Amino acid sequence: MYELGEVVAERRIAMVLPDGGTSELVVRFGKPHPAPLPGGDWCCPFQIEGLGDGAVDAAFGVDSLQAMLLAAYRVRLLLTEHAEQTAARLDWLGQPELGLRVDPGLVL
Repeated sequence: MYELGEVVAERRIAMVLPDGGTSELVVRFGKPHPAPLPGGDWCCPFQIEGLGDGAVDAAFGVDSLQAMLLAAYRVRLLLTEHAEQTAARLDWLGQPELGLRVDPGLVL
């Protein structure tokens, strides 16, 4: 079990159920920190309130940025899976993939 710690980012997502009912999911990302396990990796805790038991989970990376990016990726996958299983429609400002995918499309 992980602790969320200091929240550094939060997003509220509308959920529309098949019967027309609505609710809100709240996604929180904790401040990345060195992982408690040996090896030098980093941990970014996250929580999805309103989905399941709201337990805190975590993603790991070789540095703090990778841990945070992987946490956002994991949240997007979990929300997509939940929407598919429940036939719910999730929305955040009408953005594709709830605005959790960043691809600026820059050509270098």
